[in-house]
Amino acid sequence: MILAGDIGGTKTNLALFEWTSGRVEAVREDSFHSADYKALEDIVDEFLSTPLVKPAPEIALTEESAGLDSDVAAETVPVVPEPITLTAACFGVAGPVIDNRCRTTNLPWFIDGAALGERFVIPHVRLLNDLEATAHGLLHLTSDEVVVLNAGAPPKKKQALALIAAGTGLGECILYWDGTRYRPMPSEGGHTDFAPNSDSEIELLRHLRGSYLHVSYERIVSGPGLHAIYEYLRDTKKNEPTWLAEKIKVGNPAAEIAEAGLKGQAEIAKQALELFASVYGAEAGNLALKALTLDGVYVAGGIAPKLLKKLQDGSFMRGFTNKGRYKRLMNQIPVKVVMNDKTALLGAASVAAQLTLPPSL
Repeated sequence: MILAGDIGGTKTNLALFEWTSGRVEAVREDSFHSADYKALEDIVDEFLSTPLVKPAPEIALTEESAGLDSDVAAETVPVVPEPITLTAACFGVAGPVIDNRCRTTNLPWFIDGAALGERFVIPHVRLLNDLEATAHGLLHLTSDEVVVLNAGAPPKKKQALALIAAGTGLGECILYWDGTRYRPMPSEGGHTDFAPNSDSEIELLRHLRGSYLHVSYERIVSGPGLHAIYEYLRDTKKNEPTWLAEKIKVGNPAAEIAEAGLKGQAEIAKQALELFASVYGAEAGNLALKALTLDGVYVAGGIAPKLLKKLQDGSFMRGFTNKGRYKRLMNQIPVKVVMNDKTALLGAASVAAQLTLPPSL
């Protein structure tokens, strides 16, 4: 049995897999609100404290053999608690991983892979940057788990892929082709300097510099970033509806803004989404240019599927392709939105399964 984790600033997802050579469904999975815990160890301890419960196959009853209706038969089937013995674990963590350790960016946690292995008696434990884990997961997705924003025209000879994902923060990763397969290379590109590309974006930068010494792309292309864009528009255009202001105060600001914008209920929310999608597309294009990821760019994370309608209206791709003399090249790069929110878990599980194989494999 292997343990996989996706550790984000908002939520932590854990799952158990009986993964050997290919993608399988999780045996058990659960989600935790990260800020409710002082450390990852507390979440893992809670998750593993509940034993697996499986039907006992040698004495399990069916409707026909028991002569009972389905409800009674289900209640009669004996179950046996099964202790959890882990052979490996892998966690995708939102932050830079150095020497199998990570100080998380948006949580006050310090995670040590070796310490986790010792505490929970796991022979192999590996930490990955969360986007690196998602990148491994990309390689196990099916075509119906992505939505195409731009079909593009990738070269016949494999080059490289890019992955960008906005959620609580902004993650980025590059997958290079080694001649046999794609290999993920982690990065912290979401923390690079925001480069405005219009008068409105220049004013947005000035607005944000009143709160931050360093304005990164993550300050804009993230859940908190959407709220920051909204506040900039509110303070400069003075067009915030009272009803929306009240909803933002009591709810999740980014979610309320997104809902109002997608439904066309408030002009300020529509403008916030337009600016958000444009900057998101621009940074995705920056990443593609820097790594020359001609095989494609994947847009993952928790926000993209929720804003799919907005991403499909052209604002994202206009930001993506607006690269001057390289506009034609940018149009040739495929762009796809990842719809499976468990991609990072799948990637972590695939890496954990590899940890159990002999070194020669």
